[in-house]
Amino acid sequence: MNTRQLLGGALVAVIAAGGGALANHWLGVSDGSEVAHAAQPVSAQSPVGQLWSAQVTSVDGKPQSLVAFKGHPIVVNFWASWCGPCVEEMPELSQLQRDYAKKGIQFVGLGVDSDKNVQAFLQKVKVAYPIYVTGFGGADLARAFGNTAGGLPYTVVIDAKGDVRSTKLGQIDPQALKQTLDSL
Repeated sequence: MNTRQLLGGALVAVIAAGGGALANHWLGVSDGSEVAHAAQPVSAQSPVGQLWSAQVTSVDGKPQSLVAFKGHPIVVNFWASWCGPCVEEMPELSQLQRDYAKKGIQFVGLGVDSDKNVQAFLQKVKVAYPIYVTGFGGADLARAFGNTAGGLPYTVVIDAKGDVRSTKLGQIDPQALKQTLDSL
């Protein structure tokens, strides 16, 4: 077990409390700005392959598959109801979903949380994109996409070919995300 694994829970708490830049500095990573990634083939073991085969449920607890999004540009946002920065960025993500729907870009929220917490949250906050529940297994999926800190929110942009175009630990920068989306 390395230092990052030992401190992962503490980092989630620091990031959830709005200390993402501090946590990134502490870990020796960038300031949290979006990171471009080189294209890689989509295999079952690749992060994108894992996403398509992930065990998720609908908000009402029914098993679902994300494979229907394969072949389309998608923005995947890992979040939790207890994560302040996650909740703060949801209205911006909802607006971007509305703005980019005509371009065929789909936003998806993956709740690293319990069905009960996600259901209660969505009773209070309306979101313009589908939300699925991954439970705490979603943290492993986010790690496959490079979220070694295990922090939330974590956003991944995947193009129609299945290439990861960017990842972002912490709240999104709407302008940076728009630049990425405009390049799809």
